[in-house]
Order: sequence, then structure tokens, then C-alpha cells
Amino acid sequence: MREVLEGSQAVARTVARCRPGVVCAYPISPQTHIVEALSVMARTGELTDCEYVNVESEFSAMSVSIGASAAGSRAYTATASQGLLYMSEAVFNAAGMGLPIVMTVANRAIGAPINIWNDHSDTMALRDAGWLQLFAADNQEAADLHVIAFGVAEELEIPAMVCMDGFTLTHATDVLELATQEQVDRFLPAYLPKQVLDIDRPTTIGTMAGPESFTETKYLQHLRFLDATEVIQRWSDRFFQAFGREAGGLVARYDPVTLDRDRTAAGATIDDVTVVAMGSVLGTLQAALPELRAQGVPVRLLGISSFRPFPGQALRDALADCRHVVVIDRALELGSGGVLTGCVGRALAGTRSRIHSVVAGLGGRPILEESLRDVVRRAVAGELGRLEFMDLKQGGIPAPAVGATEVAR
Repeated sequence: MREVLEGSQAVARTVARCRPGVVCAYPISPQTHIVEALSVMARTGELTDCEYVNVESEFSAMSVSIGASAAGSRAYTATASQGLLYMSEAVFNAAGMGLPIVMTVANRAIGAPINIWNDHSDTMALRDAGWLQLFAADNQEAADLHVIAFGVAEELEIPAMVCMDGFTLTHATDVLELATQEQVDRFLPAYLPKQVLDIDRPTTIGTMAGPESFTETKYLQHLRFLDATEVIQRWSDRFFQAFGREAGGLVARYDPVTLDRDRTAAGATIDDVTVVAMGSVLGTLQAALPELRAQGVPVRLLGISSFRPFPGQALRDALADCRHVVVIDRALELGSGGVLTGCVGRALAGTRSRIHSVVAGLGGRPILEESLRDVVRRAVAGELGRLEFMDLKQGGIPAPAVGATEVAR
């Protein structure tokens, strides 16, 4: 049944239907509505067989999640921004111990200066912490991705972040269709942990590893990540078959004519421009680019659904013959360029594609449709730089140093 819901409420209700055994909660905007809704469900009995734990910090939230998962419970938590960084030591530990915790990250900028609005700098700061990172384009996908994330994480023994744009999605109201309890129960197997702490059979998880074995443990993590691309795609395909709608996968292909998401959309051709993006800006692009296509500009759209593991081969297959690849980046690697662009560049190394990094929407600055159309027009005209900052206010800002490639527009 379709209903009008705030994104956070949709996520909370979907997480509850995944039957977590432990929910750890510490409030930080913009994810607070998620854990608040789960607390109400726990108090009223809608969320059953679950221990809801209020903790004193984000570090404690992840620490309790680690303990719950190691003891054999399906564990869930949520955070954002500085909260994610505060728990970062434990975030690495959860991955290193192979604990399949699922965590919603309501993406929000990292200070200083203090900023509570959306960009992707928080999860990008922990992009190599050993967690899966699945990005939602809209609130329907944000809810659905949690069902997929529990399945993938538990099969691989890799924790998973479901990333949704803070405020832009968490506080937005949409017409959504949530998976019912019966549907989730049919789709998501009951949790059967592969490693459990048991007082009757004592063991240790997360022991110290010296130089003689540390490389091997990291190599085994690496191998699991190589397996993850196939597993993510398989669970996403299963979701489509079970529910009849798209969620997750490695890349989100958009039909080159309608710019609607389409499983059968062809890859790029040699004469086009492809815009690559991640998160809710995909919706803005769907609204902005049809005007260019109507004017004869051969522009296409590709969304990254799985940032970790990064779908390098899938991206290469889709873009290897594309003349201009314009990457809309919501996080900046200081002194280099957009974080997402660096990953795209490695995937397309050796191809003829010219890659343009457009850093946009930092700290929640609106990404305007006309600004997006402008960068595409200039890419077609050969006027778009390798690195640009969309809608940068240049008053009082010095020009780039001699030899720098940055271009501000």
C-alpha cells in the first residue's frame, strides 16, 4: 500500500520489519527521527524481541552494536557527520572482526566550520574503514536498501552503511510503498550468525595481530570485498524480482532517452556526455537533463549505487567509450579534487574518456538545474575544466596558483 511518509519514518519502519535483535541509539541530526521512531515502536510493542539501548555517545552506540553482533544478535544503529567520526575507532573494529552490523548514515557535512546540512564528506572520510557503502537516490530506495543491506552484510560478514542525504531525504515527505512484514520475512532469512561469543565455549574475537599475520588478515578482507560486488548485485536482482522495483545494485542506469531508471538501458556511446552522480542529486539531474536532450545535446545519466565496494568494472563497461564524463562530487579531497571523481578516474584509466570533476552542493548549498545544464553544455563545447566548483562565489577569493588546474564557475 502506498502512503505518504517522511524518509526517516520509512527507514525506521523498514528496519523494524528486518527484525533487529538490538538497536543502539544516540541522537544526532539529521538521523534523530529514525531512532526516535524505533524507540516508539519498541515502547509500544510494534518492534518485538528487540532490546533498544540508549547510550551516552556515538562511540558507545557502535561499541554496543559490536557486542550485540558478536553475541549473535542482528544489530542496527544510525548516525551522521561528527557522530560517525566520533565512533570511527569502533567502526574500523566492527569491520575487522567481520560483524554484519547495519547502520544508517544520514549524510551531513563535517566541520569546521560547523555545518549541519548535507554533503557526503562524513562517509567519504571513512570510505576505507571496511564497510559496504550503499547510497540511496530517493526515499523509496533508502527504505528498500536496508532490507538488502542486512542480507548482503550477513552473507559476507561485512558491516554495511546505508547512506541517505541528510534533510534532503531524511526530512522529506514522499509517497512510498514499504515492504510489509510478511514480504520482508519471505525475503530476508532469519539471522544465523557465523561467529558467536558463547560462555560455554569461550573464544576471543578481535585479538591482536603482529607483523607476521596482519597483512594476511587485510588481504582476506580485500578478498571479501572482491566478492561483494557479485553479492550486492544478486541481492538487488532478487529484490527486483520479489518487489517489482529497483533498489541498490552496483550502478543505476538511466534510459538514455527518458532519463528514467531502466534495467535495460544501453551504455554510453562515443559521441555523448555522461553525468555520473550519487545520492539525491540524481533526482535533480533527472529533472534538469531532459531540456538538454530536447535541444539535441546527447547527455546521459549514470548513478553510483554501491560506493564501497566501488563498481569499477561495471562503470568501465558503461563508460569506456564515452567522450566526456562529468562527475558531480559532493565531497572534496583537498588539494586534489572530488572524491568520487578519483574513483571514476581509476576505473576509466586507459580509456579515451575525458573526466571532469564538478564539486557541488558542499555544506548543503542548493544544486540548481540550470547550473547542471551549464556544465553539460560546456563539456560538449570543450570548455569544461578538469576540476570546477559549481556556483563558487569568487568575491575576495584568490585565483588558483600558476599551473593549477582548478577552474571556479
